[in-house]
Amino acid sequence: MEKHIKTLLLIIIALFNLVVTFGQDQGRIVEPINNGWKFAKISNGEMDASVTSWDDVSLPHTWNDKDMQLSKDFYEGYALYKNTFNVPQEWENKRIFIRFEGVGQVAELYINDRFLGKHEGSFAAFVFDLSYDLKFGTENKIVVRVNNIASKKIIPTDHFLFGIYGGIYRPASLIVTNKTNITASDYASSGIYITQRNVSKERADIKITTKIESIGGKFSNIILESAIYNIEGKKVAQDHLKIKMTPQGRRTFSQQLELSNPHLWHGKKDPYLYKVVVSLKDKNSDIIDQVIQPLGVRKFEIKPGGFYLNDEKYNMYGVCRHQDWLGYGNALNNWQHDKDLEIMGEMGVTTIRLAHYQQSEYFYSKCDSLGFVISVEIPFINKTTGEEGDNSKLQMEELIKQNFNHPSIYAWGLHNEIYSNSRKLFTRGADYGTVLTRDLNEIAKQLNPDRPTIAVDNGGMERPINKTADIQGFNRYLGWYGGHMGDMKNWITDYKKKYPEYAVILSEYGAGANMDHQVETIPEYVDPAGQFFPESYATRFHETQWGDISSQDYLVASYVWNMFDFGLPLWVRGNVPARNHKGLVSFDRKDKKDSFYWYKANWNPKPMVYISDRRVTERTKNLTDIHVYCNTSVPILTVNGVKHKDFIQGKTDVHYIFKNVKLSQGINKIIAAADGEVKDEVLWSLK
Repeated sequence: MEKHIKTLLLIIIALFNLVVTFGQDQGRIVEPINNGWKFAKISNGEMDASVTSWDDVSLPHTWNDKDMQLSKDFYEGYALYKNTFNVPQEWENKRIFIRFEGVGQVAELYINDRFLGKHEGSFAAFVFDLSYDLKFGTENKIVVRVNNIASKKIIPTDHFLFGIYGGIYRPASLIVTNKTNITASDYASSGIYITQRNVSKERADIKITTKIESIGGKFSNIILESAIYNIEGKKVAQDHLKIKMTPQGRRTFSQQLELSNPHLWHGKKDPYLYKVVVSLKDKNSDIIDQVIQPLGVRKFEIKPGGFYLNDEKYNMYGVCRHQDWLGYGNALNNWQHDKDLEIMGEMGVTTIRLAHYQQSEYFYSKCDSLGFVISVEIPFINKTTGEEGDNSKLQMEELIKQNFNHPSIYAWGLHNEIYSNSRKLFTRGADYGTVLTRDLNEIAKQLNPDRPTIAVDNGGMERPINKTADIQGFNRYLGWYGGHMGDMKNWITDYKKKYPEYAVILSEYGAGANMDHQVETIPEYVDPAGQFFPESYATRFHETQWGDISSQDYLVASYVWNMFDFGLPLWVRGNVPARNHKGLVSFDRKDKKDSFYWYKANWNPKPMVYISDRRVTERTKNLTDIHVYCNTSVPILTVNGVKHKDFIQGKTDVHYIFKNVKLSQGINKIIAAADGEVKDEVLWSLK
């Protein structure tokens, strides 16, 4: 216990010391500008001078927090955000940048009524240099013209698989630096790129690449200092480099550091973080600029049949995550990201596929500090238009540069379920999507050759588009979109036989479950485009498929689709418009489905017992099977005080099925208990 408390305290110290944002106190100022905004919906072409009515809002903000979650009749159009701020006179000799972490999906920036630039894409951060357009010692006006209109040129090109929320839905900030600075404008990255080689318990070679730029107007002698600090704040490695900086332009410098006997980052078991402090100093050793980044020293290896972390096979208990919440849209605060990770942690998740777009920097940083292994991707999804190539490449570069240093990220995702223009799934030859995916893979390899890439499909390995990445992902909804829930084992066995040396993940599997839909008799088939999604069907689905997945030795990882119900504005299924019901937890995060507890029993070693099908409270049959999940010992089941001993083992060793349990007329009290420390009970009524 004392060891665990000490580890927890060290993690808390590390989180306190680690500055998640890219700016620091010394040499630069990072000032949030999330309050004091005015908001108004407008028509195309309209600007702020013609707007007579404004709403007061703060960031993060989306205008689709309600309507996109109710029906297809959501607002898809233009809006303005306006703010004013004073710029101190002493900033006149500084560089001033504005950084937006996410705007959906096109942002046009105006400073003091002058157009400064445009960014296209809802999910990546972007930076503009304001230095030449501000008025110092007085008030300045900023206007952001935003639209969330689906475009053939911007990924995602439609609202089909998820809605493109409109608004400045992530934080914004001003960054103030000296005229010589660590670049803030390299695709809104930190300007620091950390790579690691030869990682073992004995040593690790750390390379720190820093991009420096200057508009100082004359040559200057500076010192580039890079240092690594452990979790207790002790400097464990450093390097100094003397530089004669040119009067203009950007230069790139690399420094090699060695860590002896490094404390390895080892997932949830030990998410140990160093911090890298990169400083620019003048000849008097005064700090000109400074940026802090996380460092988790680890080695990832992808092999057929397994994921290896620091030379140990690592259990990849995976889920996918969409970032929206009921009633909030995608404009989330940090407590909501924390809540999502808390729920995943409770279930025993070890790996997350963040689909299908770049997500919050805070979320990534929390994955670093909590030890989740994650894959991240761009929204190149579904039907292609032939016009989204340039934007796809831009978003690939933004994704990698902005998130390069997160130790939790093990792979870059290139695409998800790409079709040809005619939406044909089984394209025989290489087509536009295949060629673009190859280009995206090339970008990823040039920027970050040490991480693997993932391409995800729902066709077969024979498609040309599936021979473009290091890891091949397949979305398999056997028992939902065709087939039977028991077909998963045969699919895995068949692929292992045909493609034994491929690295394959099951990137999605799942079934819809509406907790308001309850039945005693589980149907053989549920229409995936229909309006009735009984929860018990999904429960049996997950029992069956995880049982088959957990017993195989071929897949690198598997991911449940989805951790949470999410908004899907163009669909009307499961008797709730604009909702995907495949989550293990409700859209508002308040209710956990039976399948959540199924995975918790299998993945989280903390003792638990759970009676499944608990919401089928009104019963008509006096004989029933009772499914119990228990991860400690054989549970004791009592019904109205009478013990039942006859059970069969279910799909895994935590699954107990008590057969033909007799219920009495009226209220029945069912209790499952184990080891005298865990207990669950339900009340069922028999008519």
